[in-house]
Amino acid sequence: MGRWQPGSRERLQGAALELFSEQGFERTTVAEIANRVGVTTRTFFRHFVDKRDVLFADTEQHERQLADATAGAPAELAPLDAIIAAIAGLDWQEIAPRAAQRQRQMVIAASPELTERELIKLNALTAAFANGLQRRGTEEATALLAAQTGLTVYRTAYRRWIDADTETEIAHIIDAVLADLRAIVTA
Repeated sequence: MGRWQPGSRERLQGAALELFSEQGFERTTVAEIANRVGVTTRTFFRHFVDKRDVLFADTEQHERQLADATAGAPAELAPLDAIIAAIAGLDWQEIAPRAAQRQRQMVIAASPELTERELIKLNALTAAFANGLQRRGTEEATALLAAQTGLTVYRTAYRRWIDADTETEIAHIIDAVLADLRAIVTA
């Protein structure tokens, strides 16, 4: 192995996505990922628990960020609007570039094991939204209903964002999702 280089975590994530896309998640080994970037498997395990963790890294941080943003939304906002403000406030490009997010979603969709993990993550996001609302004083049942609806908006906006051209702003996508939701509810 060569001399240590900074950015191992990011390089490992990129290599893992490439390998998962090329040969499938199940057929890719940690050793192959590490070899692709010229590090040892020990370095890999310093950054990630296992190869699934590459795709779900920073999930807990993301949950805390959304819960805190929901709790900190302006007091006059209704529960769902507080969640929408939290979603709109995310820097989605900072999480990962759109192309990497597209690639990640394709890898997840191709694996039942990863799809299950993604559903667990989404359930945790619902709990994060509900937690943020309860910290604002929203009653538990109302917080859960708003959180579940907010997750639907989040998931729909996310899918549309990764499929959109690079010029489409997330705020416009969220507005379109909310317009669709209102049309469904009032129909």
